[in-house]
Amino acid sequence: MTLVDRLAEAQIRQALERGELDRLPGRGRPLELDDDSLVPEALRAGYRLLKNAGFLPPELELVREIREVESLIARLDHGEERKRACARLNLLRSRLQSRGREPSLLLERGDYRDRVIRRLDGED
Repeated sequence: MTLVDRLAEAQIRQALERGELDRLPGRGRPLELDDDSLVPEALRAGYRLLKNAGFLPPELELVREIREVESLIARLDHGEERKRACARLNLLRSRLQSRGREPSLLLERGDYRDRVIRRLDGED
């Protein structure tokens, strides 16, 4: 921890002891933070500007759509509609990989979910 970090922590502790942070808006609720830690620092301002304008990079749009299809699959009963949704999910994942993006850990979790679903469906 740097000197600045230690000073900041000390100031926060003192404010907590004095009760200055007790009446903050949103107290007791999780923070809604934008995680841009994976975006290079030089590109963060541009990414934030595009995000605030409602633009998502194609890769993130694919990830969003993958999440929606995964959610749909989780709600569907066994049947033809579920098979179509699984085929759509596989297509979206292959598109993401074809753009040179490896699936993130979150998408790999989705792969695990797919294997469990296939096993429960009796396909494995």
